[in-house]
Order: sequence, then C-alpha cells, then structure tokens
Amino acid sequence: MIVFHTLTWSDAWYLAPELALVGFALALAVLDLMLPDRVNRDWIGWGTLLGLAVAALFVSWHICDLRRSELAGEPAVRDLLYGSYLIDDFGNLLKLAFLGATALIVLASLGTIRKDEIPIKGEFYYLVLPAVTGAMMMASSGDLITLFVGLELLGVSSYALVGARKRSGLAGEAAFKYVVTGGTASAFILYGMSFLYGVTGSTGLAGISRGLEQAVADYRALVYVAFFLMIVGFALKLALAPFHAWAPDVYEGAPTPVTSFLAVVAKGAAFAMLYRIFVRTVFLADAEAAALREDVSLALAALAAAAIAVGTAGALRQRNAKRLLALSGVANAGILLVPLALDTTILHASFFPEFLYYLLAYAFMNVGAFAVLTVVSRASGKEELSAFAGLYHRAPWTAGAMTVLLCSLAGLPVTGGFFGKLFILFGTVQTKAYWLGAFMLAATAVSYYVYFKIIRQMYMRAGAEEPAVRVPVPAGIVIWLCAAATLALGVLPRPVLDWIDGLFSIGADMLTG
Repeated sequence: MIVFHTLTWSDAWYLAPELALVGFALALAVLDLMLPDRVNRDWIGWGTLLGLAVAALFVSWHICDLRRSELAGEPAVRDLLYGSYLIDDFGNLLKLAFLGATALIVLASLGTIRKDEIPIKGEFYYLVLPAVTGAMMMASSGDLITLFVGLELLGVSSYALVGARKRSGLAGEAAFKYVVTGGTASAFILYGMSFLYGVTGSTGLAGISRGLEQAVADYRALVYVAFFLMIVGFALKLALAPFHAWAPDVYEGAPTPVTSFLAVVAKGAAFAMLYRIFVRTVFLADAEAAALREDVSLALAALAAAAIAVGTAGALRQRNAKRLLALSGVANAGILLVPLALDTTILHASFFPEFLYYLLAYAFMNVGAFAVLTVVSRASGKEELSAFAGLYHRAPWTAGAMTVLLCSLAGLPVTGGFFGKLFILFGTVQTKAYWLGAFMLAATAVSYYVYFKIIRQMYMRAGAEEPAVRVPVPAGIVIWLCAAATLALGVLPRPVLDWIDGLFSIGADMLTG
C-alpha cells in the first residue's frame, strides 16, 4: 500500500523562506515585463533585496522557534514530508549566510551594472532569487531527490546568470564551460546517488545511514563506487584541484556580481550538500563502515591538500584580478573541506562551527573584494592588477577597505580569515592530521605574496594615468560592511563561535530521522 505525504499548513509555514523567494521572483518577473524599457531596472534590485530580507526574517523566526522547542524539551528539528526536508539549525544557519551574502552582492551591484554590460539587467536581479532558493534547499534537504532538485535549481539559474553578458565572447565561453562542467558534475553526483539507493533501498539520508552497515557487508565495491562518484562530482562543483581548470575562465567571463555569487553562495551550497550527505551517512555510520569512513576521509583530505597547494601556486602567476580570486577560491575551498576530512567523532565535534566560521569570513572578504574590483574595473575599463595602481591616491578609503579584505584572505592576525584558518588548523592538530596542517601553513605563507601583489599596486604604483574612481553609495556601503565584519570576526571570534555552538548539535542536526 502506497502512502502519500502531503504538505499541511504547518509545513508551509516552515517552508515560508523558500516560498517567499519564489513569490518575489515571480512578482518581479511580471513587473519587469510590464515596465517600459526607459524605466531604470534598479527598482527590480531593490525588490530583490526586499525578498531576501523577508526570507531572512522567516529563517530567524524558525531559529527562535527551534530554540524555544529545545528549551521546552521538545525535538529541536522539524521533519517535513517524511524526512525529505529538515528544518534544523544546520540548515538555518547556512540559509542566513546564503541570504546575507546574496543581499550584499545585489546591493553592491546597484548603480554599478551598466546596460551595455548586462542587457538583461532586470532578469539578472530576479534570477538570483531561484538560485538562492536552490542553495537553501541544498542546506535543508534530508533526501537525495530533494537535494538534487535544489542542486539543479541553483545550477540552471547560475547558467543563465553566467551568460548574462550576451555581447561578450568571454561570457559565451564561460557559460558554455560552466554548463558542460556543471552537467558533468551533476551526472557524477546523480550516478553515485543511484548506486547508493540501489544498495541501501532508500533515498532518505536517515534510511541510507541505517542500511549502510548491511550494504557495506553485502555490496562493498558498489558502496565505494557510489561515494567516490559523488566525491568526483562535488570536486567539480567546488572547483577542487585537479578538477578546477574551468573556474578561472568562468569567473573571468561572468559579470563580476555573478562571479561573486558563484564564489560564495554556489560554493557554500555545494559544501552544505556535501556535509549533509557525508556526515549523515558514512561519517556517523556504525563500526562495520569504519574502513569506508577512513578511505573517504583520506580521499577528501587529499583533495583538500591538492586544492590548497594548486590554488595558491596558480595564483602566483596571475595578472588578471578575477582569475587570481578564482584560484584563491580553489585554495579556500580546500580549507573549507578540511573540517569534513578530519575525524568527525567526539574528538572533533566542533567541525561544523569551524567550517561555518570560516565560511562567514570567506563570504565577507570575497564579496567585499569583488565589490572593490567592480568599481575599480568600471573606472579603468580593465580587470588586470594594474587597474589598482595608485588606488590609495585615487580612492584612499576604498584602498584601506581593500587592504583589510586582502589581509583577511592572506590570513593575517586581527582578521576573520586569520582566526578561521587558525580554528581549522587546531582541528588538524587535535585529530593528529599534521600533514594537512603543514599544507595549510605552507600555503598561507606563500599566499602573502599573492595578495600583496594587489596591495603593492595600490600603494607603491603611481597610477597617474588611471582615471578617478567613483564609488556608488550602495557599493561603498557593502565594501565597508564587509571590511568592518572582517575586523569584527578577527577581534571578537569567541562570541560568534559560542553562538554557533549554542545552536548546532550533532545529535539534533545530524542524527535526526
């Protein structure tokens, strides 16, 4: 007998953030079609910001609601559609990060996007909403099917955003490469999921976790094939070396706000899906799967080390700012993968706070850096490092903010990037993964040269022939918000970690179902 599980009004309330974003996307699309061409499409951008703010309010309400339930002794998680969608603090915290980063990206783009650069300006704004909806689905899904739906919703929206510069040959090349690599990655992930369903008989992560021990005993080779196919797919999505070659070309060809979205939100969503699947299944499985857990952890650690080394080394030779930040993203993706690659037992129960703290620092410093690049490239008409020449004299406050952001990317003290790397480094020492920590330390030392190339241009090059830099008010707000948040994370790291620790629990957020 087949039992169908339908949505109730109570379920719809817990899906309010996602439904709000879909509703705003549809309303803004209709509004864009009705408005005459002469009307400035920045109004669509402000509507997008309103939709993101409404969704963030709903997510914040859900966090408070779960907190009240926990204090009352009730389960601190809401299980929708028979476990296929989970409202828990793991997903809620990541949703707030995605919504906040997207809002900063949209705000920074207001007044900086030219019609001749992105002809479909209105579509650019409201296509962001389904993309971030897909990212939120990836953070909350408890079933392989809904996870994949979220992945494709994010992917299809991102494909259109990357190709928004219709008159640019680089944009066409970037869109083609992104579609091909994104489709290939999705195919690997889906193929691995199908094997996992075949050997466990379930698409739900809770069911897979319960059936994994028997599956390892009966179909050991197929279980390995399933997980390693998914690892390859996620490595492509995250641009982890040696699957990273597409990232510099795509980042260079896409509009700068889209590049920022791919570097922060799309990458964070892929990590959310990776953490949700692997922690819920193989890393918290029974003793029978211990060998599988060790092999998967070793593979992830090797990918992390390769990404850290290759991304940092590749950035050394770059003269294009976008390509440099793309390879910096490869190295940072390796760092974000390290907590998952470590021993996720009681010895290292703080893996998620470490990951989320560095993700927040990474989001602020990248969104801010791309915002500075947007205003600088708009003034000079180029995206080379030489565009930053003499920025200290042309726009001293912007140069100061960029210096803070670059110091955070390099991991210098009193910045969020420093403490983010430090906490992850402590995790490698705690779990005795000394070789992985050595990779991080060596790459951090080398990265000083990478980021100081930009600082040298800003302070030690004349730039007399470069035009003046006009910073639009929205972009200036974003740049200084990101710089201030980066410093705040570096000065007061403990309150942020304590807040995450107070909300997240492995038992409630990873063992439900």
